[in-house]
Amino acid sequence: MKSTRRLWRWLGLIFVLSFGALGYLGWQIYLFAPPIPKQVVTTEGELLFTGEQIQLGQQAWMSAGGQQLGTVWGHGAYVAPDWSADWLHREAVALTARRDAGDADATAARVRAEMRRNTYDDTTGIVKVSPQRAAAIREVAAHYDGLFGSDPALDTLREQYAMTPGTLPDAQQRQALTAFFFWSAWAATTDRPGEAGLSYTSNWPHEPLVGNTMSASAAMWSMVSIILLLAGIAAMLWLHKGDAHEEAAEVPQADPLLGARATPSMKATRKYFFVVIALMLLQIAMGIVTAHYAVEGQSFFGFPLADLLPYTVSRTVHTQVGIFWIATAWLATGLYVAPLLSGREPKLQKLGVDLLFWALVIVVLGSTATGWLGTLQHRGIDFSFWFGNQGLEFTSMGRFWQILLFIGLLFWVALLGRALWPALKKPSETRGLIAMVFLSATCIGGFYATSLTWGQHTHYSMIEYWRWWLVHLWVEGFFEVFATAVVALIFTNLGLIRAASANRAIVAETIVFLFGGILGTLHHLYWTGTPTSVIAVGAVFSALEVVPLTLIGLEALQTYRRSKGVAWLGAYKWVILSFVAVGFWNTVGAGLLGFAINPPASLYYVQGLNMTAAHGHAALFGVYGMLGIGLMLFCLRGLYERHLHADKFLKPAFWSLNIGLAMMVFMSLLPAGIYQAHASITKGLWYARSPEVMHSPLMEAFVWLRVPGDIVFAAGSAFLACYALWLLRRPARQPLPAGAAVETR
Repeated sequence: MKSTRRLWRWLGLIFVLSFGALGYLGWQIYLFAPPIPKQVVTTEGELLFTGEQIQLGQQAWMSAGGQQLGTVWGHGAYVAPDWSADWLHREAVALTARRDAGDADATAARVRAEMRRNTYDDTTGIVKVSPQRAAAIREVAAHYDGLFGSDPALDTLREQYAMTPGTLPDAQQRQALTAFFFWSAWAATTDRPGEAGLSYTSNWPHEPLVGNTMSASAAMWSMVSIILLLAGIAAMLWLHKGDAHEEAAEVPQADPLLGARATPSMKATRKYFFVVIALMLLQIAMGIVTAHYAVEGQSFFGFPLADLLPYTVSRTVHTQVGIFWIATAWLATGLYVAPLLSGREPKLQKLGVDLLFWALVIVVLGSTATGWLGTLQHRGIDFSFWFGNQGLEFTSMGRFWQILLFIGLLFWVALLGRALWPALKKPSETRGLIAMVFLSATCIGGFYATSLTWGQHTHYSMIEYWRWWLVHLWVEGFFEVFATAVVALIFTNLGLIRAASANRAIVAETIVFLFGGILGTLHHLYWTGTPTSVIAVGAVFSALEVVPLTLIGLEALQTYRRSKGVAWLGAYKWVILSFVAVGFWNTVGAGLLGFAINPPASLYYVQGLNMTAAHGHAALFGVYGMLGIGLMLFCLRGLYERHLHADKFLKPAFWSLNIGLAMMVFMSLLPAGIYQAHASITKGLWYARSPEVMHSPLMEAFVWLRVPGDIVFAAGSAFLACYALWLLRRPARQPLPAGAAVETR
């Protein structure tokens, strides 16, 4: 008991110190972010852009799809270019043509010196450029004006980028868009004040024409991160071996949960799980369409689908719905297990569960519909921000829907808390685990507030800072702690692990995970206009973030082996195997593929390439998706009589989903990413994202190699849907009246 209390104190200390450091570095990012000049003028006084245009251009880009249509500073979609890298290369080429004096080396040196020279005046807020550079800027701006407009000369390029004509129909907004793209490229190549040879984005992207090469700090901290990773893994293995002598739990002779009867609120969670499967099918369908757009940018096997469902919409739905169905599975699991753990059902709990369900349905359908209509009808900047598509990956829904979801999450925490309260008050071996479930749920509800921190005029560096608070800390942080605690409680109630061991283990694992995970958020922010201290802290802690993942696969395998010797655990075979799959993908997808791109020296070349997509797919579905499926299958076991479950569908569903995901990642995404990485290292990021590479025969072959994996994966989801339909045709368990105790044997 004293050991557990000590661990809780350590957890609190690490939580406070880590968030204090993350907040301090956020303040540093705010102070040292690339300045937005009041004006960009020529040395002769001719106005090119204003600060208001740069800010309006940022909003215009987001309303046109934003991170769902190419990237800026490496974050977003992969078919269209990284606009900052593309502008930078085009401007350097155009300026070289105007500065060409016959001596290629001398011309290149002059161009490099001119584009790296920081002419920003702190006093006046003015950036000055030469007349020759101004002419190059106008040339590049005209290209983007026509591209985002309807210039027929750029129809082929638009199709290669999966863009539709008239992506941004307002001429004033297109002009502002070019100002934003110029500024993002200017920040990526202009030296920071007092730091010669180091741009605001730490020399990202790689672009030899302007002298953008990997910085010494990126190389040094990459080496440090590798050393720390090896040391951390060694320490974790040593500690794990030291605990190996601990007595294993004595598995009961009969299923402890066989006699449990669902309360009204527990039974009300059934519809959540069926919606989870429906949303999963929708995500897969949108994923197939989105992947195909990499070959036919405006059509689906010849059908002009982009007229109704453009790439920006299909990708938005694909990424957003993925978060929706995974989160819904976890939220429903919390609502199901709370009365099961406490043994009591609060009054009106079922009504609350029903209200929350319909609120979530309204948010999902409403945000998807308004995002789609806003994109098709070009409703403009204000509509996009408040109701449509904000243009931010994984957080694209309009602010109105974000507010509603935040309220819904707080309501979920309240429902969970009132159901868990009897168990939290009563001393028991599992009270620490239940407390961890509730605390992590509170963080899930509270930390979604970070989605409300940025506004329409927030600096892009700060938008990225807060967005990764939401995506990394909310999804990859507190949801993972919540799910891990719930799984530990499930295994404890099944008798697979001892309660005392689970209490210590869950707190210890949370300490290790949050120690690396909170500050590990910074590895997403190396190149987003942040100071070099972000590289140092992000590299160190993102390496430590990988350490606990190395043992998760081993622990999952040990749990599965322990369960095979007990006959009654056969009913939970696919639940347990889902958790084993989570361990595998945590080690391979989040750990191996994650660390392959996390060190600054690696991410410098591969940010915004398919290496990131390989890690994202393996980690998001392999870890969080399979975890959601495992939790869902556990809950459905308690909501329907055992003889009603058609496990004949679950076996092909499980293997098809996992094999299909492996095929998708290792036959298509990872090879494509490696091919692009070679292009990025040898010629620059602009080239790795150019049509010459993206639509080369080899790259398109990698896209087509997704088809076998997609088919296998889709078959798995179809089998899972068949399992759900089988249950829907059969009567569920009769619920207990409100306030009754949940009986168990």
